[in-house]
Amino acid sequence: MQQPSAAEAQAPEVRLVGQLAMELEEVGAWLQPHFRRREAHSAAVEYVKALLGRAQRKNAWGLSEDAGYRAPYTFQHLLLRAKWDADAVRDDVLEYARRALGEGGILAVDETGFLKKGEKSVGVARQYTGTAGKVENAQVGVFLAYVTPRGHALVDRELYLPEPWTEDAARREAGGIPEEVGFESKPALAQGMLQRALGAGLKPAWVVGDEVYGRDSTLRRFLEDLHQPYVLAVASNTHVWRGFYQVKPGDMVKEVPPEAWGRLSAGAGTKGPRLYDWARMSLNRHLGLSRWLLFRRSLADGKIAFYVAHARRNASLESLARAAGSRWAVEEDFESAKGEVGLADYEVRTWTAWHRHMTLCLVAHVFLAAARAMANLPPQEGLPPKALGLPRRRNPMRAFLARRGLH
Repeated sequence: MQQPSAAEAQAPEVRLVGQLAMELEEVGAWLQPHFRRREAHSAAVEYVKALLGRAQRKNAWGLSEDAGYRAPYTFQHLLLRAKWDADAVRDDVLEYARRALGEGGILAVDETGFLKKGEKSVGVARQYTGTAGKVENAQVGVFLAYVTPRGHALVDRELYLPEPWTEDAARREAGGIPEEVGFESKPALAQGMLQRALGAGLKPAWVVGDEVYGRDSTLRRFLEDLHQPYVLAVASNTHVWRGFYQVKPGDMVKEVPPEAWGRLSAGAGTKGPRLYDWARMSLNRHLGLSRWLLFRRSLADGKIAFYVAHARRNASLESLARAAGSRWAVEEDFESAKGEVGLADYEVRTWTAWHRHMTLCLVAHVFLAAARAMANLPPQEGLPPKALGLPRRRNPMRAFLARRGLH
């Protein structure tokens, strides 16, 4: 049997590289309407390409050097003074993610911290951040991730402002905080992002989040009133209604009989399926949908995690477990966005500059998700199959970036 030539063997990857090059040009095209001046649009496209590039520190200086500028003034102007609507770009990020990754999917809310040394950056304060695992001087951003079987990416962002910042007129002015912006809790910020996504016509299979969001009854009622299924983590002492009484998950798990537990996967991990023992208990119904307490028990140490779930009456325990496990995708997104597109490398101090940098990071991050999805098209499409996940080894996407001078 005649072996394929080297050119024929490389053809699928060559076609993929070409497709990714066109995809990046398409990203630049859908950015264009949001900029009043051609120079600002060109700078934004260069900024996104530099975020995808090889700079070790993706601040204004590092990105400028990677883009071929001697000084950071072009990118500083883009973030600080240029006329463009970052919120409109943000809205298009979700639409692009829907086209690239598919409809339905899951929305995951979570926050991440950005450690800071000074006190001038807007929103900085001594506060707990999971980035450090303790109270540190940091900014905290709340993010929304879109997760489908084809991939996942960050699609929305909001800066969390501690109350002292909203009450200090001098700090507000120095940080460029708009007059209409007041204090909002992290769950309230998450609700606003979810409202935008649902208002755009997205119909997610689930909304998921950790205890910060699950313990907020206002957020849960918001989703329930929209008939939106969710699986949200809660603390063991969170009060929920069962019948005419308020109960705590930590107490109710003691009433689960041994035969009610089932061993199920919460999704694929680096070492195979993430197996836990799962059980659930019915709570009061709401607007025709069912509520449950969901329990996850570790096989290693027996520790139990708690969730409140809201879904159709016929939702299986397996579907609830898969939904709960899907929340870890947003943690992977924080890791890849910080490592690949400079999410945490910024050195800006104002409200506008923070949101603009984060928005352009979302653009770069969703492009990477689209690129991975394209690399995972079936072999019959003429492209090589690739495993979903973070780009850690040599693959067509990295080859594309290298050939384009972006990595």
